[in-house]
Amino acid sequence: MSDAKEGQQHPLKIYLWIWLLLFVLSTFSYLVDYFHFHGLLRWSLIITFMLLKAGFIVAIFMHMAWERLALKFAILIPPLCLLILISFMAIEGGYTFLTRGAAFLR
Repeated sequence: MSDAKEGQQHPLKIYLWIWLLLFVLSTFSYLVDYFHFHGLLRWSLIITFMLLKAGFIVAIFMHMAWERLALKFAILIPPLCLLILISFMAIEGGYTFLTRGAAFLR
């Protein structure tokens, strides 16, 4: 018999800290609306808090922090590629909007 364990148990303390951190980040996200932030600041804060919460959930609760690098790449690279393509489309959409506006003003 070997001394190797079948599975790995992570300390409960990590999960409790992450739950507390998620609660705090959610509170900050709600405070953005409570303090009536507007425009780019509002959306930047909301998206930042959302991405932080999603990152902690994926890293800790989906055990990605303890997975192999190949599995991390297999799960994280496709959404990153989609985000890059979405940003390209947003840039192109802004350019098209501005060019059409300039053409119609003539």
